[in-house]
Amino acid sequence: MGTIKNPIYHFLAGILFLLSFSDANAANTDKSLPIFDAHIHYSHDVWDAIAPEEAIRRLRELGIKRVMVSSSSDEGTQRLYQAAPTFVVPVLRPYLKRGTIENWMYDETVIPYLNERLMNYRYAGIGELHINGEQAYSPVMQKIISLAKQYNLLLHVHSDAKAIEFIFKQYPDARILWAHAGFEYAVIVGKLMDKYDNLSADLSFRGEIFNGKSVMKAWSILLERHADRFLLGLDTYEPQRWLNIKPAMQWQRDLLDVLPVEIAKKIAFENGDKMIRFYDDKKNNGKYLGVE
Repeated sequence: MGTIKNPIYHFLAGILFLLSFSDANAANTDKSLPIFDAHIHYSHDVWDAIAPEEAIRRLRELGIKRVMVSSSSDEGTQRLYQAAPTFVVPVLRPYLKRGTIENWMYDETVIPYLNERLMNYRYAGIGELHINGEQAYSPVMQKIISLAKQYNLLLHVHSDAKAIEFIFKQYPDARILWAHAGFEYAVIVGKLMDKYDNLSADLSFRGEIFNGKSVMKAWSILLERHADRFLLGLDTYEPQRWLNIKPAMQWQRDLLDVLPVEIAKKIAFENGDKMIRFYDDKKNNGKYLGVE
């Protein structure tokens, strides 16, 4: 068959070529996005198995450029921080060891421990801490809220929706990172974000919102409406989780791939970058070490 000379054919072919090139670039951009991980733990039961330098290597290997780390006890966070001070953003957890999440808020020794750490080390926040409902009014939690206000720290809170409201009632200017978006429905998360400008959420362990191909409709709408409030997180809450961080990261990158590029960039690293800017400013006298 002879060569087709129709100019319309060549015009359409050119358009299709440009579109395919543009789509390929968009996909490659998504896959190469740097990640700000807002939910890493390096607790006492993993120290002997994974050295700080090895933990840092594994995280960087996944394309992570910055991590917020809290640990039980805080020694784990300090070990990672000493290994990579520009990579690790320390967050102070009120637990001396794992297994105290149910009753820590009634332990009066928590406050002297936090005071001592805050006087000797620098942190971006307090948490991740577990609390529900009216436990947010416990004397220990009230003092933690006061410390967050005194030191200008964010609160990384694993809680139900009621506790979030109770914290904001006590401290209207609180900056809260809601772990796992509270495992709440999108409509509940959305209502709270509409009400509280300083409420953000990480999406760790929220596999049900994205099945590998598409995002649940309610969550798709919410991620677009509050694109500047969501962050990613692997949540290495136990030693075994460190063995599964690659598939967990793949889920996150697959999620980013189906989102519009600008929204994906915000969730991947821009929101985290912005959230801890105050910490970098204080630490470096205005020199910001965020993701470039």
